[in-house]
Amino acid sequence: MIVEQIYTDNDYRNFNYLIACKETGEALAIDPLAADLCLAAAKKHGWTIRQVLNTHEHGDHTGGNAAVIKATGAKLLAHHGAKDKIPGIDRGLKAGDVVKIGKTVELESLDTPGHTMSHVCLLAHADRKALFSGDTLFNAGAGNCHGGGHPEALYDTFAGQLFKLPDDTEIYPGHDYIANNLRFTLDREPDNARAKALLEEVKDQDPHKAMVTKLGREKEVNTFFRLHSPTVIKRIREAFPDLPEQPTPKQVFVKLRELRNKW
Repeated sequence: MIVEQIYTDNDYRNFNYLIACKETGEALAIDPLAADLCLAAAKKHGWTIRQVLNTHEHGDHTGGNAAVIKATGAKLLAHHGAKDKIPGIDRGLKAGDVVKIGKTVELESLDTPGHTMSHVCLLAHADRKALFSGDTLFNAGAGNCHGGGHPEALYDTFAGQLFKLPDDTEIYPGHDYIANNLRFTLDREPDNARAKALLEEVKDQDPHKAMVTKLGREKEVNTFFRLHSPTVIKRIREAFPDLPEQPTPKQVFVKLRELRNKW
C-alpha cells in the first residue's frame, strides 16, 4: 500500500489522501477537496484514480468530488446513511465492508459516528496498519460534534472501536491540528511529559511533511484517550464542580469535548 498525504494549505488545514496499489497503479482518493492537487499527484506517480471516498458529508471533504470524478470517471463511496447528503454516491458503505484498490490493497470500512452520524473510517490491515480517520480522530485530538454529530456517540466510537486497534496503527486524519491539540492536552494535563516533548517536535513542522503518529502514541498524548488520568479528572472537576467523585470515562470524555469547544 502506498499512501500520499496531500496538505491543502487552506484555512481549514485539510489533508487529502491518495492510496495506491503498487502493482496496478490504481488509486483511491479520500476526501479530495483540493482536486487539482490530487489529480496532479496521481499524474506525477502514474496512478489512475478509480474511486473517490468521502469519510463524511461536510463540504470541506466533498467539495472536490465533482472535479475528480469528471476528470477520472471514478466511482464515489461514502457512508450508506449519507445518500441524501452527498450527491452521486455509487456505493454506500456499512461496517465491515471491504474497499479494494487494485490487486494489493484492502481497506475495512468502520462505521464511526460522532463527528457526524454518517461517518466512516478506513482501516488497512495488510503490509502496514493504518487508519484513515477523517474528522473522527485527529493527531492528539478528537472531532467536534457541531455539524450533525453527538459527543456520546463519539465516545462510543473511541471506546468501542478506536481504542481497541493495535498500537502500531498509523493515524491519517482529515486535518492538521496536532500542535493546537497538544496544547489542549497540556492545558488539561500539564504534567504530561510525552505531550510536552511531542509539541516541541511538531510545533514548527512543515505540514506538507507532517508527522504520522501511531495509536500507541495517541494513547499517551491525546487527552480524549486519557480518561482515567487523575490530573485530567481533577482539572475537569475545576470546570465542572458537580462532576461525580468517580466519573465514568464517558462523563470525562463528554466534558472534555465541551471544554474543547470553547478552548
